[in-house]
Amino acid sequence: MFGEIRNPQGELLDYAFAEGEGGGEQIVVIGHGVTANKDRAWATTLSDALNAAGFASLRFSFSGNGDSEGDFRDSCPTKEVSDLGAVLDAIAASDRDWAVAYAGHSMGAVVGVQRAFIDSRIEMLISLGGMVDTHAFAQRKFGDVVPGEGFMWDKPKCPLSQAFLDDMETIGSVERLANQVQVPWLLVHGDADTVVPAEESDRMAALGADTELVILEGADHVFSDDAAPLMADAVVEWLSDAE
Repeated sequence: MFGEIRNPQGELLDYAFAEGEGGGEQIVVIGHGVTANKDRAWATTLSDALNAAGFASLRFSFSGNGDSEGDFRDSCPTKEVSDLGAVLDAIAASDRDWAVAYAGHSMGAVVGVQRAFIDSRIEMLISLGGMVDTHAFAQRKFGDVVPGEGFMWDKPKCPLSQAFLDDMETIGSVERLANQVQVPWLLVHGDADTVVPAEESDRMAALGADTELVILEGADHVFSDDAAPLMADAVVEWLSDAE
């Protein structure tokens, strides 16, 4: 339906589109977190639940991740904001009048907040285990890794770059943008998340203009096992209530 999607650098973005049952006109774009891709279990679970409830979905891998083109070492929130813009461009250029929601996980949530701040095509925003303080996260998780030599979480395909660290430091935190998000905003976080503390979503929900916060008891950062359907149910219920 959307043909090839390429970012401003000309890199092909890998994506999967699924029509919602009944052919509704609302589409949820799903973006992943750092070192991940569109086919993570939480993402496919969410997509399946959305489609069964009548919502279309488009999950994609940011450039340099998964099967998308690009160098992983260039991956950072600022570049991924432009990747998301390319996806939104493709949706806008299609022959249907889509109402767009964006669901971002972890660093993908940072991307969502930044894009929603500048792009009115995002009509609803969803943050899943959403990162807020990017600089603190990078220091906490990768502070002992030498950029250009080491890897994120010891993954050989995910070398830590200075470009990533610089961008995370420049952004600092998206907390300052929370009260600028004027669209309905759902935040879902697990209280057993050891990667991004649930308190980060608490702060954003308190600052946003139109927010709903769902804390899932016992859920980890990637909504493992039984937590994924619970997360998906929370998203579907929220979207359905907003229709």
